[in-house]
Amino acid sequence: MEIGLIGLGKMGGNMAERLRLAGHKVVGFDFNPQATAKLTATGSVGVNSLEDLVANLTTGKRAIWIMVPAGDPVDETVAKLKPLMKQGDIFIDGGNSNYKDTIRRHDELKPQGFDFVDVGTSGGVWGLQEGYSLMIGGDEEPVKYLSPIFEALAPAADKGWGHVGPTGSGHFTKMVHNGIEYGMMQAFAEGFAILKAKESLNLDLAQISEIWRHGSVVRSWLLDLTAEALKENPNLEGLAAYVPDSGEGRWTVFEAIDLNISAPVITEALIRRLRSREDNNYTDRALSIMRNAFGGHAVKKS
Repeated sequence: MEIGLIGLGKMGGNMAERLRLAGHKVVGFDFNPQATAKLTATGSVGVNSLEDLVANLTTGKRAIWIMVPAGDPVDETVAKLKPLMKQGDIFIDGGNSNYKDTIRRHDELKPQGFDFVDVGTSGGVWGLQEGYSLMIGGDEEPVKYLSPIFEALAPAADKGWGHVGPTGSGHFTKMVHNGIEYGMMQAFAEGFAILKAKESLNLDLAQISEIWRHGSVVRSWLLDLTAEALKENPNLEGLAAYVPDSGEGRWTVFEAIDLNISAPVITEALIRRLRSREDNNYTDRALSIMRNAFGGHAVKKS
């Protein structure tokens, strides 16, 4: 089966290679010419324009998988592709778009004769070896048509992927998935921080993480990755305490509020990420001056 792929970063490039190894023809485009050259060198077709990408898809319906940042980049990519495509062709958004944007795009494209499928994609840079978890939303017919692609990208043809519901449901499910991920990461980080702070016991965090990996109720792939990182850098030297977010955690919290669902763990994990980016935190300085004002407590000067 043929598939066009836009966005050949680490994840997109690995997806292209996994598809190629499964016997699918991949035509890829990226604004980075080195990325397209690397794709060609590995046996797929790297092109330098959207026109060439569409022209190289010659069999069956054109299906183009878009892996670009959420928001305007997706709309701009779709707008540039539309004049090059024909009715019945399929747009696939495999990035972390807001599900509301996904529903809007589907509703705009469907009357024009195009299909739009949203795929919440998890697996990161390990997807080439491990396969990707794919949460798929969209109309039944295009999802069924694309099933060979999903089977090739997933950990197995019958595992790790599924059509979870109508348009938007794939991105909605991935949004909540990432919110859960925030909470899990925060819990592990806090737990290891507590272990680290108990200096009198001289605990080996790398050793403890290895013990937890086998038989423990907290064993997980996330713990596996953490254990490997602690083995290589137990004191986390050279790392700044700055944690970005790509939006999905925020959207999860907003949805929880709209749905009257209490989600304190995910919400606090998001707040902690925001806190990590504050230089010379004003909130803490304000707390310090309050304690000094009402109780005469000492204030630490910078």
